[in-house]
Amino acid sequence: MTNATTFKRAVTIGYGALCYLVFLVAFLYAIGFVGDIAVPRSVDHAIAAPVGQAVVVNTLLLALFAIQHSVMARPAFKRWWTRVVPQQIERSTYVLFASLLLLLLYWQWRSLPAEIWDIDIPVLRQGLWALFWAGWVTVLATTFMLNHFELFGLRQVYLVWRGKLHSDTGFRTPLLYRVVRHPLMLGFIVAFWATPTMTAGHLMFAVATAGYILIAVQFEERDLVAQLGPQYSSYRREVPMLVPRARRRRPTLPQVEVRAGSNSRT
Repeated sequence: MTNATTFKRAVTIGYGALCYLVFLVAFLYAIGFVGDIAVPRSVDHAIAAPVGQAVVVNTLLLALFAIQHSVMARPAFKRWWTRVVPQQIERSTYVLFASLLLLLLYWQWRSLPAEIWDIDIPVLRQGLWALFWAGWVTVLATTFMLNHFELFGLRQVYLVWRGKLHSDTGFRTPLLYRVVRHPLMLGFIVAFWATPTMTAGHLMFAVATAGYILIAVQFEERDLVAQLGPQYSSYRREVPMLVPRARRRRPTLPQVEVRAGSNSRT
């Protein structure tokens, strides 16, 4: 192995590790941001601004993240993007851009402090906090049900370091994926809405993100049907999208393999 090759591999894995570190910061801050827990700026307490300005700025911040998150996940964009960015770091770069836009949102979010509801019954407050944490646990657990390190680009750069070729790990509808098709997105929705005190700013954030999720999964499923054909179509018929339902019989699911880079899996 030449020095140039060793240096290139070191830079690649270092870049992937840096992108993952930025993601961790953005993810952990997201919990504090949404829950108003131990962070300097949250969805409820951020930059003071007139209502009109707050609505415009917050809408732009949410739109920037939604556009980046969706456009960069589309197969057509990836085919073009990997002519510019090496395939091995495409996923890490996607994660980095998404994380930086989240950090921008946390930094520039404007407060809308008017209370929509404030539940003061202790058992209900505790129940909502339990749902809040259950949502975040679902989000994190779901990433490991697939391949956490592939989803966030670490496996790809590790394989470069080892000098091995990348191959899709895929999955076979494990655990929560037999309950709903998008458990990660369900976890986000629960975490964003489960709060004993709902301010106007929090409501704006929850409505916008839920709306984005409902739109984004439609594009994601279109891509998966195009990629997997009858296998994914059968999976869609057997398993609901976001809302679990009681089953009268255990479905016989196809052995669906989904690329770890798909949008709703991230």
